[in-house]
Amino acid sequence: MSQHDYLTKAAMYDLLSGYYKYSDPSMHVHYYQKHLKYMRLAMQAQRADMTTSTQPSYVRVLHAVPDAPNVDVYVNGNRVLRDVAFKDVSDYLTLPAGKYHIDVYPAGTSVTTVISKKVKIDPGKIYTLAAVGTLNKMQLLPYLDDPTVPSGETKVKFIHLSPDAPAVDIAVKGGDVIFPDISFKQATDYLGLMPMTVNLEARVAGSKNSVLSVPNVKLSPNQAYTIVAVGLANGTPELEALLLKG
Repeated sequence: MSQHDYLTKAAMYDLLSGYYKYSDPSMHVHYYQKHLKYMRLAMQAQRADMTTSTQPSYVRVLHAVPDAPNVDVYVNGNRVLRDVAFKDVSDYLTLPAGKYHIDVYPAGTSVTTVISKKVKIDPGKIYTLAAVGTLNKMQLLPYLDDPTVPSGETKVKFIHLSPDAPAVDIAVKGGDVIFPDISFKQATDYLGLMPMTVNLEARVAGSKNSVLSVPNVKLSPNQAYTIVAVGLANGTPELEALLLKG
């Protein structure tokens, strides 16, 4: 419940307490105790909100546009990344929560953007901002990362960023599907696993037709991963999978 919900309940119980003040002292005390309880909860919620709002956020940038040049990335007019090539992923940048203007230019230029987008960064969140699509239709899309993993375990999610590939199933090679029917720009939830090295493949959704082999995916303990399909199913650079931490 939010602070507002707690305050609403506290006010209701305060009214009930007042109603019974002279007619039924025991009910008066009963509802007044409930009023105090919800006032305490409202104060706790306020403190939690204040703590969360001061937590920094972390943002990295992935270049996943197969026919686009290397790019420079500007945040609120300041260049923060230089000469980012296709398939490059930056380190995480630490940013206070807030609204930002992201401009992406061909590397070494600052005249005409290939992407210009306002992005809202929530407190305490971790994002991958992916440049996706094709050069004449580029977008910057936010994907939430969550590196927390139970001790000794691992987890993985998948993002489909190949602009001309069909929807795919991600499966154990020759075996079961683990992420079904993911289309372009979609991301799955994380799947918790025991650490392992596994051979995966991407199949045309609903079929056994493999379009991409992803061998020897090493999933180590205490680490989260994101597998990203990039490139072109029909053309160059050809379709491939990136294994990112986080």
